[in-house]
Amino acid sequence: MVPTVVAARIHRPGEFRRRQHRDSLANLAGSPSRLLGRRGSWLMAERFSVIIPNWNGKRFLAACLDALRDQTIGDIEIILVDNASADGSQDFVRAEYPEVRLIALEENRGFTGACNIGMDAATGAYIALLNNDTEVERNWAEQVANAFAAHPHAGIVASKMLLFDRRDHLHTAGDFFTTDGRAGNRGAWECDCGQYDNGEYVFSACGGSAAYRRSMLSDIGALDDDFFFLLEDVDLAWRAQLAGYKVWYEPSAVVYHYLSATGGGVTASYHDGRNGIWLIVKCMPAGLARKYARQIIARQLSLLWDSLKSWRGQEARARLRGMAAGLLSIGGALAKRKRIQASK
Repeated sequence: MVPTVVAARIHRPGEFRRRQHRDSLANLAGSPSRLLGRRGSWLMAERFSVIIPNWNGKRFLAACLDALRDQTIGDIEIILVDNASADGSQDFVRAEYPEVRLIALEENRGFTGACNIGMDAATGAYIALLNNDTEVERNWAEQVANAFAAHPHAGIVASKMLLFDRRDHLHTAGDFFTTDGRAGNRGAWECDCGQYDNGEYVFSACGGSAAYRRSMLSDIGALDDDFFFLLEDVDLAWRAQLAGYKVWYEPSAVVYHYLSATGGGVTASYHDGRNGIWLIVKCMPAGLARKYARQIIARQLSLLWDSLKSWRGQEARARLRGMAAGLLSIGGALAKRKRIQASK
């Protein structure tokens, strides 16, 4: 029997500050009926795969790959998927990291395309995505694997991500989603002063270090290729919860992130505008959509107005183009919604 539960917590705008509140605004009741993975401690026989999407990120790769080379678990598979880089990334990896499996693409398939190709090639029971501009603690993979073993209902594990150059400040402690349709990083820019040192269930994992059970991906599919990048991680987390899986935040799994070192700007504004619309249309249950329709519409109108006021700016124009693209392609998002909601 396919589970019909969503264990996500959706918060009022502003409610995410400092810590994820225990009082859920919207908690669709139920409990997962499937058990994922094995209980108990980390089993070395279960391979841990890491997928690194790369586009012209050669300058970051040494720190990223050196940290993975030094991991405490024995059976770790590292796959770097290169989006047709022109900076010598491929030659560098071949020469300096022969143990890394390099998949060289002939065109830029985006974050989602590269990650999906890597995940399809991976052989691990657990598959983690890792941005090329990150450095992980030596026990990162082991802590993620232990979290999966300790929380059999979790299909996704979120790491604690800290800023690379300010390692006492947070990038994210898992992701939140508010009732007006906004996704974001818990604790972003805050001092890491212990407020996120307890593991707990959260809405989503940041795609820059998200880890997934292979069995869950086999069940619900991987990232939505159409998203290209941005919000693809939240989309997958929402689909996971609709299928009965949970997202566990593991504070002992620590990652340092340069943050948007190889992405952002105009392209990010476009995809954020478009994908934000797709995300709501695809995944939000009808009851929640009706309940919070005014908040969602008000936020989209606010984004539209802010972009119109800043029309001379390239990023504002890109967001407007993205929002228009999201609305014009809403039919495709609705078709995906029908399949997703029918599978609950």
